[in-house]
Amino acid sequence: MDNLVFEIKDVHFSYLSKFPALCGISLGIKQGQKISIVGANGSGKSTFLQLLDGLIFADRGTVNFYGKSLSPKAFIDLKFSREFRQSVGFIFQNSDVQLFCPTVKEDIVFGPLQLGLPKDIIQGRLDKLCAALKLDGLLDRPPYQLSAGEKRKVAIATTLISEPQVLILDEPTAGLDPLTTRVIIDLLVRENESGKTIITATHDLHIVEEISDLVYVFGQQRSIVKRGPAETIINDAALLEANNLVHIHSHRHKDKVHAHPHLHSEHRIGEH
Repeated sequence: MDNLVFEIKDVHFSYLSKFPALCGISLGIKQGQKISIVGANGSGKSTFLQLLDGLIFADRGTVNFYGKSLSPKAFIDLKFSREFRQSVGFIFQNSDVQLFCPTVKEDIVFGPLQLGLPKDIIQGRLDKLCAALKLDGLLDRPPYQLSAGEKRKVAIATTLISEPQVLILDEPTAGLDPLTTRVIIDLLVRENESGKTIITATHDLHIVEEISDLVYVFGQQRSIVKRGPAETIINDAALLEANNLVHIHSHRHKDKVHAHPHLHSEHRIGEH
């Protein structure tokens, strides 16, 4: 039990107390695991991630972090709140949510400065991230001038520089070109190899095998319909089709129309 980072038991959550978003979610996430949450729009993926990050709280059921319940009361404890925020990093699907300073460099170093880390340590971490994410030419630019891929890399850097032990990512490769996607996937794999727990919600099933030890499929009833290794999940055509994770592509050949299922994806890795 000591290595159980998150323990979620029978969690329910509704928006405005009338729009169900999660219905009876139960699972455990161990230290050092790579977990992916897949599901169609509206299946509750983003809501689930926000519960894990203590941004919203369950209506019913429990979300525990190393045995301590995540609740509004828990975050009143400033010591716990600080330790949790330092341990758990969240990367939003919309990078603009995380970028609010005049320059990229100020955005990246904002977190560790607030945590009171020495400037030489911050600089060392900044240099390392700039090399890994190829950010050197962006540091003096305002975030609003960046491309979507550049913003995503900067948003990831703003989280990684505090060196959290848990990374929670909401659609980290959505809308990105193959090269930027490759950089992000390689970074996540390295972070996991260093011992970090990686939790990702994604529509892009082509990246799931690389970033997952275990995959949870969320269905339209906002509950878990299946869990298993990535290879098992992505090769279960009936499961994917039933949960709107493939689309049917039709084409005409001579006088007949043929239909084939395809994985939902922004692109395949390496395609241009």
